Amino acid sequence: MIVVTGATGRFGRAVVEGLASRVPAEQLGVSVRDPERAADLDARGLRVRRGDFDDPDSLANAFEGARQVLIVSGPADPAPHQVAIDAAKTAGAERILYTSHQAANLDSLFIATRGHAATEQDLVNSGVPFTALRNGFYASTTVFMLRAALESGELVLPADGPFSWTAHQDLVDAAVVALTEPGRLDGITPALTGPESLDYADVAAIATEVTGRKITRVTVPDEEWKRMALSAGMPEFVADLTLGIFAAARRGEFAVVDPALPTLLGRRATPLRDVLAAELTT
Repeated sequence: MIVVTGATGRFGRAVVEGLASRVPAEQLGVSVRDPERAADLDARGLRVRRGDFDDPDSLANAFEGARQVLIVSGPADPAPHQVAIDAAKTAGAERILYTSHQAANLDSLFIATRGHAATEQDLVNSGVPFTALRNGFYASTTVFMLRAALESGELVLPADGPFSWTAHQDLVDAAVVALTEPGRLDGITPALTGPESLDYADVAAIATEVTGRKITRVTVPDEEWKRMALSAGMPEFVADLTLGIFAAARRGEFAVVDPALPTLLGRRATPLRDVLAAELTT
């Protein structure tokens, strides 16, 4: 059985749907905090059990009988992921997969990528065969940033650096391949990235072309941006987390473009332009 955690979230649910087209329903299980939100999966014959990273006993039940477990990563803290790794190992899983990040590094300026690196080490130490999917930076992040810019005409952000923006669906498809085609991805993968490295000035230019709305990239100092974000109601920890992204980008941590993803998928990786056209013009 393949068990997927976080199956009511965007990534986990999409992976389950991709698996359901390849694997019989009785061989699929999901681990979710609220089973009622996955009632439709239960009705389709998938095994739905409650599983919470903060409740190891629930994970023991959710992972029972699993041959493979996909741990869809949550917040930056590696501790809950360690709990999930231990639970999968105790349940007898023959392989553990984890959604890591292209920039996973204990020296990263972005706290989340430091957390991913710590979890990768936990996987190594577990002694269980594993795959750490080093997913590229989600292209959907740019969509979130652009929403306000479409209204104001200005994309106001701290100084940045290049990102190899990666389409959400491409990474979902990669996870499905990893789960259904043994040997294609083992251990820590190469960076699974989009086809080009673009900064937010490039993002603004592409969004202008795609939407027909002029968007100007405006760079402000980190502290000024933080004051603006807090005034707009952003929690301080989110503002600080976001500033970590920009600091890491300035150091070039997200700039890598690797051919591993299109090679795995057997097609080109989706360019950011296609993502923005789909998300901003509908």
